[in-house]
Amino acid sequence: MPESPGDRAAAPEPWEYTLYVPHDLRAVTICRRTLRLILAAHGLPHLCEAAELLATELVSNALCHTKGPAALRLRWAGSGRLLRIGVWDADPRPPLPAAPAPHAEQGRGLALVRSCADGWGWYPLTDAGDSGKYVWCELAAA
Repeated sequence: MPESPGDRAAAPEPWEYTLYVPHDLRAVTICRRTLRLILAAHGLPHLCEAAELLATELVSNALCHTKGPAALRLRWAGSGRLLRIGVWDADPRPPLPAAPAPHAEQGRGLALVRSCADGWGWYPLTDAGDSGKYVWCELAAA
């Protein structure tokens, strides 16, 4: 869908959304579609393709490598023109980027995040009774 001049003008206000998801792989599709709706509503449809790919990898990793629920957080920094995509899961162990075989069906998620995002990282959560980790990546708006 072509972007109108008004789309980018509406984007600078900061915003944040959090979507809590059960431990169910169908949640990946729900997260992807929700992300697309949020970005369109905020005049950022040009970020959809990359953001969907990154969110899919982060949510999939959380659901495939842990036994509990997860949460997807989207945050637009406004004037910094950065979209931060983050995923919480209940496992405090660090995410480990694998070195997959060239034709492997799995194991490329974090390598893909590293190569497609403008930045990424993670940190453990231990404050206020929370546990687990938060893995994030950022996309800069062009």
